[in-house]
Amino acid sequence: MSSPRENPPQWQPPQPPASPATGTPPRKRARVFLWVFLAVQVLFLLWVILGARSGAGMPDDCGTLDQKICNDAESAGTAIGVGLLIFLWAAVDVILGVSYAIYRVAKRP
Repeated sequence: MSSPRENPPQWQPPQPPASPATGTPPRKRARVFLWVFLAVQVLFLLWVILGARSGAGMPDDCGTLDQKICNDAESAGTAIGVGLLIFLWAAVDVILGVSYAIYRVAKRP
């Protein structure tokens, strides 16, 4: 007789039931939301990076302002724009998360 310490039970993930006709397990469902969510994250990340890069360098069309004030104004505008993009990113993530939660609750038996 073996003691429980020698052969501890191994955890096995639950297996989907086999289809009665073929005896093979059904296909795993595609995770569409995960890929859509990741695509949205990549798009927002690129948008923030490109938005932050748009304020680099010295501005050319300053009009009557001196160069330092014009550069500071452009930097402030870039910071405000990037901040708004990050706020929009967070809002879209919250909306996606709530809609996914509603979808999961609605699909529950």
